Amino acid sequence: MAQLADAPKPRLGRKRDHSRDREILEAALDVLAETGYDGMTIDMVAARAKAGKATLYRRWASKPELVLDAVACMKSSDADLAAPPDTGTLRGDLVAMVKSPTLAQSERKLKVMAGIVSMIARDPDLAAAAQAALVEPRAAANRIILERAIDRGEIPADVDLDTLCMIGPAMASYRTLMLQLPIDRAFSIGVIDRVILPAARACVTPRGADA
Repeated sequence: MAQLADAPKPRLGRKRDHSRDREILEAALDVLAETGYDGMTIDMVAARAKAGKATLYRRWASKPELVLDAVACMKSSDADLAAPPDTGTLRGDLVAMVKSPTLAQSERKLKVMAGIVSMIARDPDLAAAAQAALVEPRAAANRIILERAIDRGEIPADVDLDTLCMIGPAMASYRTLMLQLPIDRAFSIGVIDRVILPAARACVTPRGADA
């Protein structure tokens, strides 16, 4: 028993340093947007973040784990979407959301989404993270704006909120992913004036009525 008591205690492994996690995740997102999931390597991310590959592997055991965390971290950059501006009118609120930082973030998100499309169908966790980080924040902000417009009496109370909330994100996705064109202010305001506002103010066909 004495020999067991005197045995040296095992040395603890090196403590993980999480201070650079955000920087590394941002680098991973940049590489994802540029190369896509299949073209992305841990070496590329390490080089972009100016970190050793061993540093990444101590934190993330595989590329899928790194990508999952990187996509999930994008949600924390949506502080503006959590409290959309209140200008007093529906158009004013929607236009106030069209600003350079927001447009740049949206375009980057869509490029990241394009980069992970090949994996989304095969990885339910990644699909859920992409939905939560890339789609839901914008749709939730649109819902807040539209519900205010209903409360003000600007649009009918029985509008299809679920569809209206997704018009802007869906058109932006098509423009970026399929047409490979930038999301600029002119495009965004055009969608507001020619698509979202007319759709929001249109009379809703009662359920069961003939189309």
